[in-house]
Parts: sequence; structure tokens; C-alpha cells
Amino acid sequence: MKKPLLTIAALLCAATGALADEGMWILSLLSRHNIDVMKQEGCRLTPEQIYSVNNSSIKDAIIIFGGGCTGEIVSDNGLIFTNHHCGYSSIQQLSSVEHNYLRDGFWAKSFEEDLPVDGLEVRFLHSMEDVTSRVLDGVKEGMTPAARVNLIESHCKEIQNEAQADERYESVVKSFFDDNQFFLIRYKVYTDVRLVGTPPESIGKFGHDTDNWQWPRHTGDFSIFRVYAGPDNEPAEYSPNNKPFHPAYHLPVSLKGMKPTDFAMTIGFPGSTKRYASSWEVKLTRDVENASRIEPRDIKQKIWLDDMLADQSIYIKYASKYSRSTNYYKNSIGMNRGIKKLNVIGRKKDEEKAFKTWVKKNGTEEQKAVLKNLSKAVDDATPFFKANYYIYECLFGGPEIFRFARNISRSPEKELYEEARAFYKDYSPSTDRKTTAALLAYYASHIDKQFHPAFFKDIPNEAAFQRFADDLFDNSIFADSAKLFKAIANNDLNAIKQDKATLCANEIIDVMRNEIVNNGNKTLDRISDAQRIYLAARMQMSPDRDFYSDANFTMRLSYGQVGGYSTPDTTYTFFTDLDGVMAKEDPNNWEFIVDPKLKELYNNKDYGRYADKDGKMHVCFLTNNDITGGNSGSPVINGDGELIGLAFDGNWEAMSGDIIFEPSVQRTICVDVRYVLFVIDKIGGAQNLINELTIKD
Repeated sequence: MKKPLLTIAALLCAATGALADEGMWILSLLSRHNIDVMKQEGCRLTPEQIYSVNNSSIKDAIIIFGGGCTGEIVSDNGLIFTNHHCGYSSIQQLSSVEHNYLRDGFWAKSFEEDLPVDGLEVRFLHSMEDVTSRVLDGVKEGMTPAARVNLIESHCKEIQNEAQADERYESVVKSFFDDNQFFLIRYKVYTDVRLVGTPPESIGKFGHDTDNWQWPRHTGDFSIFRVYAGPDNEPAEYSPNNKPFHPAYHLPVSLKGMKPTDFAMTIGFPGSTKRYASSWEVKLTRDVENASRIEPRDIKQKIWLDDMLADQSIYIKYASKYSRSTNYYKNSIGMNRGIKKLNVIGRKKDEEKAFKTWVKKNGTEEQKAVLKNLSKAVDDATPFFKANYYIYECLFGGPEIFRFARNISRSPEKELYEEARAFYKDYSPSTDRKTTAALLAYYASHIDKQFHPAFFKDIPNEAAFQRFADDLFDNSIFADSAKLFKAIANNDLNAIKQDKATLCANEIIDVMRNEIVNNGNKTLDRISDAQRIYLAARMQMSPDRDFYSDANFTMRLSYGQVGGYSTPDTTYTFFTDLDGVMAKEDPNNWEFIVDPKLKELYNNKDYGRYADKDGKMHVCFLTNNDITGGNSGSPVINGDGELIGLAFDGNWEAMSGDIIFEPSVQRTICVDVRYVLFVIDKIGGAQNLINELTIKD
């Protein structure tokens, strides 16, 4: 199916001797592809215990948390464990200067103290049904890429509409293997989700951006929520009369710890990988997609952080936005580093060379032409992709005033006040003024004039962008909440629609629509068609290989083992402990503040039953599971089906792993569930939550 444009749409591991098991596998197919290898590595579960349609199974405890993370149900009262960074926006939403849950943490000591989170949803997978034959019905050889895409999209829409007749479920058709296979997926959506517990940032984000994507790691990256349901245990809008949800299955929690080579699996919702991408697509990722993030976000984040550290109220407003921005900013830097250091493009060219040899003897005419067609389509798409990515980063994803003005000028009148109230809660006009001037100037100097919005013509040079921003923020009603609320109260829609910020936003949209989308989507159709042909041919070329589909935010399982890894300079052990937290402490650096109560517990070695056999309080550990973004919060499960940790990051040495899997160094960074319980108990004093869990000693 058409992939929309962004804004519209090797070293032996001496530490363990184990290489990572590549693959993000569909759970319903485990018995066909994976279970024998999993058993050899220490899994003592049957496929039916992991995934079952007719009986309760581990699958029933795994959820999509919010819009882009994974969570797991860990009690019979709907208790959710997920990452702190996954719950961060909800924690920020509930925080204020008076009740700063980001800084201080929060622990509910009863159901009545759970805090409702407006807009937060969780999804339980109900079923997956292969609908490939129906989606591809009528697709014929020789169809143009656009005609093929249009027919497939019409079939998908028809199937989804039919499925939606059963209002109990949210239904979507997803493409697998680059449009060679399709599944209808049904979810049950619960919309009453409440915050139950979160450690203070000094634990939940210890190390912040400096340590992000790095090992060794010492971050207690967890937060706790609860699903609520109506009296029939079915989804219901928030009501104080709702009751904790009773799941079909919840994960038991293990205090047994782990050692190198122990079996470990993750189940979650990985977002996106490009494992079958060509060398030309990797160059596009490196030179356009990642480059568009790095410099603009660096400019924006420095402005934001200066203001955040100077004013606590701005810190609370921008904490979640800043965290989201820096996460994939650093990811892009690391990925480009990995592409170069690990010769990813050269290795992709080797794959293409082998393919050319095979296809010359065995391929159809369509297959023989596919690499040439793919290369040409990527070249043709590059200028449109570049402008599209930079518009997002510099005009709509950096400055906030244009996006807000555009959205509210098109909103129903009855929704204007609530939209404005929600926006201003997390907005600093003075911060946005500086960001707008800097990023408009950056865009003007880096993107061809063909893609400049019309208002750029009135800005003669780079220095004039500051004067433009000053004039905009001095006069726009969107820069002053009192002015906008007055216009809304007076039903003065003309003041909203004719405001300079709205007019500028509309001119940005005109560029996107007229110069980018119409042309860019034509090249996207060609790229998607070539990707489909290329992957199908590669599967034909290697019939004995078990292929897995690229990640697409559907439930997948990966399996492997606990263990460290080696680089030419260092051998890393598989775990960290509180000794490392104290060694990193820096009271003068906001990223490395240590919670006073944590320090007291450390000094007294007061770890309770949560200490490892070595007497230390373990914090994080490594496995060689195959994960990516979207897996954040995924349970790490031992061979007996017990929760041993929460996956939350990858390591710096393998940042190109979304494109090529690196078995010798690719690792998943996990918070040890024993540290989670220690913080709940000893820091939070929330014994009520410990008592809810099914704990295996």
C-alpha cells in the first residue's frame, strides 16, 4: 500500500559467545518457523501458551500503550508496566508547578488515588486474519504502480469497513513483506487508563540524553498505569464508577534474576524497520531523512533547553516535547554513524550484486529491471522527500505557532476553546519566537526556492527572519492566549482565519500540496512497486531462508539470550547495578542527580528481597533480542513465561540495526524488574502494588 509522505501522512561476542537471533516474528506462525530453535535456547513454553485464539495466553497480556509503545498487564486488576519514557507525556500532562510528578514521582496507594489521563488509550490484540487473496483480487501483471496501489487501497478500505460493522473492535488491514501479504487485524480499545505510579525523573530518566542509546545504562525506565472498564469488563469512557479491568491473562513477575545465555524473549509492537532496503534507499535515509532531523533539531533543542532550565514552568511545559525530539535526533546521529562505520551501503551493494547474478539466469523481465527502476525512482523522489522532511522539521515540527494556527482555523467552533486551552497549557510564546526565527532562516538557506512558501519573498535576507518573527509574535492573536480566547468568546472567526500565522501556515500547506505531494506520491508509488518486486524475487532466490516481515507496529516476538558484548576496545558485562548510579552522580548536572532516598538505601544496602545473589541491586541488563522503536515497554520474558525486565533501548554500536541486523553487537537494554519492584517498594512505599503482583521467587 502507498506509504504516505512524512508530514501528511564483525566481532565475536567474547562476553557471552552468543550471537543474536535476528527476526521480529508473527506469533501465530511460531510453530512453523521458530519454536524448535527457541526450545534449544531454553524456552519451556508451547506456542499455544504464547499465542492462542481460543484460550488465554501471554499474547492477551501485551498491549499497545498510547500511540507508539508497548505495555504488559501484570495483575488481575489491570495493572500495566511500561517504560517511564512511554508514560512521560501522560505524567507531564498531569504535572504542574504545585504537583510536579515529573520531578517528584507519584504513587497511588489505592484505586481511588489512580489519576485519569485524558486521551490515553490501550489496545489489546484480538485476532489476525490473512486477507491477501482478497486484497490482491483483480491485480494483474502489467498494471501501472498507481493503478495497483489504488485497487489495493480500495480493497483494504472495503475489508476494514466490513470489519468495523462489529463495533466491539477497531479493525485495520496491514501490509506485510512490502505489499506481498496482507492481514486484517482487530483490536479491543480501552480508553479509561489511569496513572498509578512513576519514579522521580532522577530515577526514571537518570542519564537523560547523555546516556540515551548508550551502554552501560543505569536508568529505572518504568512507569505504572491501570486499565479501567465498565461493569461488564468491556471498554467504557471514563467514569468514577468504572472498575479495574480483569484481563484474560497477566504476566507473573520473577525475582530469580538472570545469567548469561539464559533464554529471553520480547513481545511487543515494533514500529518500523528497513531490513530489505536497497543501497539507494539507505543513502536516502542517511542523507535526507536523518540529515533533516539532526541540524534543525539541534538548533531547536538548544533554544528549548535554555528556557527549560531557566524556568520550572517552561520545563514542565516542554519536558515531553523535548524528550521526544532528542530521542530520534540522537538516533539519527547514531544511525548515520553506524551506516558508515559498519559499511552498510557496501553490504547492500553486495546483496544487489548477488541478486543481479541470480536474476540474470532465473528472473522474469520485470525482476531483471527492478533494481534499475528502484534506483531511478529513488533519485526522482529525493528532492521532494528532502523538502517534505525539512518542512516538517523547520516549519511545522519546529515552530509551533503555524501548526496550531492551521489546526484551530479548521476546527469546529464548539472545539475551539478546548483545543486552545490544551495548546497553551504546554506553550511558551517567548520560546517559540526564538525557535521560529532560527528555523525559518535555516530552511531558507538549505532548501531550494521552489519549495519556499510565498511569505518568504517578503524576507530579504537571513537576518530579516528575526524581524519577521518579532512582528509575527507581536501581532498574532495566537502568541497571546488572552487575545485568542477573546476572539473565540466573540465568535470572531475572521480574526482567526485572517491572522498572519494562519495565512503563513496556509502558504506552507500550498507548497506541500502543489510542489511536493502531487509529485512525491507519484514517485512513492514507483518506489513501493519496485520494493514489492525486489523482495518477492529475493524470497524466490532464497527458498530455504525463513524471511520475516519488516516491522509495521503489529505484534511480534523476538527471542535470544541474556549477555554482554565486545567492541575492539571494551568487553561489556551484561548488567549494571547501583554502584554505577553512584559513580555517575553529579549534583551540578541536571541529568545525573541521584534521589536522596535512593542514596540512603544504597548506603545502608537496604535492598530487601530484590538484591541479586551477588548482594548488589541490579539496575539494567542486556539481551540480544531484535527490537526497534515501538518495542519500548515490551516485556522481557524468561523461558518459563515470567517477566524479568522491560525493554527500553538499543545500544550505540548497532544504531544502523533497523537497516541491517548486527548479530555480534546488537543488544537490547532492559530495566531489571527487580529494580522496578525495589523502587516501587522502597522509594514509593507502595506495598499495595507489590501485593497485586504474582511474584515468583
